[in-house]
Amino acid sequence: AFNKTVTKDNSLAVGFFQRGFVHLQLKMYEEALSDYHMAFTHLRKNPFIDYKQLGLRYVLNAWEVLYSTAAAQCRLGQWQEAKATLEKAVVWRPEGRTAVLDQALEQVQEHMFLEPMQVPPGEFFRPRKKEIEELDSKDFLGKPKVISSIIPNDEYIGFEPLRPQKQGFYEPSADALR
Repeated sequence: AFNKTVTKDNSLAVGFFQRGFVHLQLKMYEEALSDYHMAFTHLRKNPFIDYKQLGLRYVLNAWEVLYSTAAAQCRLGQWQEAKATLEKAVVWRPEGRTAVLDQALEQVQEHMFLEPMQVPPGEFFRPRKKEIEELDSKDFLGKPKVISSIIPNDEYIGFEPLRPQKQGFYEPSADALR
């Protein structure tokens, strides 16, 4: 499902973030690392993206993506890269709330695996009812109608007021009147 999601919207950072978590659970560490890098790239240097407007009650923070990236790097044995990633995450973390990252740095220095962050279980995209109603197709133009002219040999295509005026052209023949 996440593969289909990121194929349809390849800039959905939370989609890559969640797929990265699934890849970590499946021990597909290279793919997880790639997904976390994509998620961070699609944050576009924003400290967070709030997905409430789209129907997911979750705020994806840049530091969480970096923390999960470090968790994937730990699984791959890239301890120095994981340490550098966590130090980068400290910069993205809001002021005075670095206790989680300080503890993670200690774990990485002791070569202990980190548990990745994830969207809370049970949170799903639930678009607003108004947006779902607008997904139904609407016929704004109506059904096409064929209109024929009573003027013989009339080959004009366009709006009637724009037709070039010709003397005697609009008078139907006797056969057309019958």
